[in-house]
Amino acid sequence: QVQLVESGGGLVQAGGSLRLSCVASGRTFSIVPAAWFRQTPGKEREFVAGVSWNGKSSDYADSVKGRFTISRDNTKNMAYLEMNSLKPEDTANYYCAAAPRTTFRGAYDYWGQGTQVTVSS
Repeated sequence: QVQLVESGGGLVQAGGSLRLSCVASGRTFSIVPAAWFRQTPGKEREFVAGVSWNGKSSDYADSVKGRFTISRDNTKNMAYLEMNSLKPEDTANYYCAAAPRTTFRGAYDYWGQGTQVTVSS
């Protein structure tokens, strides 16, 4: 079992930066891929970024490529999402996920409760 708790969300102006953190409980986290998704009301949850268990490979949605960076620190059971050059369309509830059933962009076994990011124009 893995429990995930996100933090770091908030209100930021367009062009600003935020760093989201995800702390995981359970030894399994360090040996499974992790990812960040986001969701706005009335829309499906969408993939943002994923990282392999050892941090050596990653994948990004086209909409965030070049602006967001996903990373992890397995010694601390943490995953991070560094978000730069934020845009109003990045406003969403951001979720941490771990243990994908197939690919980074697929279904995951474990989810956090989410942290809200609001970007003002």
